[in-house]
Amino acid sequence: MKLRIPTLTMIGAVAALATLSASQAEVSLSPKASQKLARELQGRTAGSAVNCISNIRGQAKMRIIDDSTIVFRDQSTVYLQRPRGECHGIEDGKYSLVTRKFGTGQICSGDINQLVDVGTGFQAGFCTFGPFVPYRRTK
Repeated sequence: MKLRIPTLTMIGAVAALATLSASQAEVSLSPKASQKLARELQGRTAGSAVNCISNIRGQAKMRIIDDSTIVFRDQSTVYLQRPRGECHGIEDGKYSLVTRKFGTGQICSGDINQLVDVGTGFQAGFCTFGPFVPYRRTK
């Protein structure tokens, strides 16, 4: 029993560090990605995060900022998406993000998306969406 408590403590500490590292990685963008994101969000203010956005008939247009930052434009609202972890390879176009939704017209936090190699069509991994932060035009 004595071995279990230190082991569990160590696992918890490692998990906390991994979470901290992941959240810091999400915040730091390259200068190029920062400029792209600034252009997308120009003249807009952030609202409260939402768990799902409408995507009936693919109306939410996706734009890749970098592997850890995606924006969706739905009419006049831009939604900032920071996948949990990253979607490695989507920024440079090596992989495509494929979401399969059945019976719903929404994209939601927690959705698991496949990464597919553009050249071969083979599955190359997964990434999971986090909450969506809406940005609306400032009046």
